[in-house]
Amino acid sequence: QVQLVESGGGLVQAGGSLRLSCAASGRTFSGYSMGWFRQAPGKEREFVATITWRNTIYYADSVKGRFTISRDTAKNTLYLHMNSLKPEDTAVYYCAFGGGRDSSADYNYWGQGTQVTVSS
Repeated sequence: QVQLVESGGGLVQAGGSLRLSCAASGRTFSGYSMGWFRQAPGKEREFVATITWRNTIYYADSVKGRFTISRDTAKNTLYLHMNSLKPEDTAVYYCAFGGGRDSSADYNYWGQGTQVTVSS
């Protein structure tokens, strides 16, 4: 069983920055993909970024150049550094663990989510 706990969300003005963290327990990162997804009110959950089990990084086009995903294997923690935030980045952000790339169906475990609100 894998437990994922996100933190770091909050309210920020447009153009600002936040860093999200996802602490994983129950299994190490090795051999698995770790990713971030988000869901805005009234919208489907969408892919944000992932580090695959091959250590390949992928980003959604909407965040490329502004967000950076990273992980600390010693701490079993995944991060999402978000810069130049826009109001359209407002959503609940979820950490996910599994074997996939950009499809939420490929991830087996999810955190509870952390709210990010960007004001204009």
